[in-house]
Amino acid sequence: MKKIEFYQIDAFTDQLFGGNPACVVLLDEWLSDGLLLKIAMENAVPETAFFVADGEAFHLRWFTPDHEMDLCGHATLATAHVLKTILNYQGDKIIFNSKSGLLEVTVADEQYTLNFPSRNPEPAELPEIISRSLKKQPKEVLKSRDYVLVYDDEQDIRDLVPDREVLNQINLDPGGIIITAKGDKVDFVSRFFVPQASIFEDPVTGSAHCSLIPYWAEKLGKTEMSALQLSDRLGKLQCVSLGDRVLISGTARTYAAGFFFID
Repeated sequence: MKKIEFYQIDAFTDQLFGGNPACVVLLDEWLSDGLLLKIAMENAVPETAFFVADGEAFHLRWFTPDHEMDLCGHATLATAHVLKTILNYQGDKIIFNSKSGLLEVTVADEQYTLNFPSRNPEPAELPEIISRSLKKQPKEVLKSRDYVLVYDDEQDIRDLVPDREVLNQINLDPGGIIITAKGDKVDFVSRFFVPQASIFEDPVTGSAHCSLIPYWAEKLGKTEMSALQLSDRLGKLQCVSLGDRVLISGTARTYAAGFFFID
């Protein structure tokens, strides 16, 4: 029987039960992919991050309850939070090796800043299935990893209720559907939906901002922006466009700590 340490963290929030929950699992060596997925399914949160020390850096992988992801913002922030506040990591810069290359997280005054690749979305046609799932159609459609649907105002984003049964007819693995608009009190707002996923609406999606930041930087003519993800749990993000990279900043709270056991 193997005993494994893990933590549950609320990311992109300064309040418990806000932001996006992630489990962070400490490993001394990699388990099989099938076992990692079963652990993520058992955790039943939007993402479980697994990491192994890799020299002076850390090898990081992310799993939803359904599959492995190529990039995840909130679980990266959560992992940095565990390293810094619980495992006493001494540096102010943490390097992760991942499926999306080297990722850097800097820490200052309890704020974590993710340095992620930019994914500039390009104009695209809206698939008919996605269109049928929406009572109101977007004014603009783009695509990077995810579809980006742009609406007129924040209230559109708050009110939109996509038809999940219709959307489940499309498989966007590993992507999803971002809806976004200019914000009332912040620069822009968004929500994120994943067809065929166990968790249909992701509470706060750092990786989606890899597309949102370059889009809104161009539209608003500014490189530093504030953002809200308008899920029930609400996510707060500070954003900077650096051209081929983006900076995504937020805070986190520790919710739980413990162990699980595997054969």
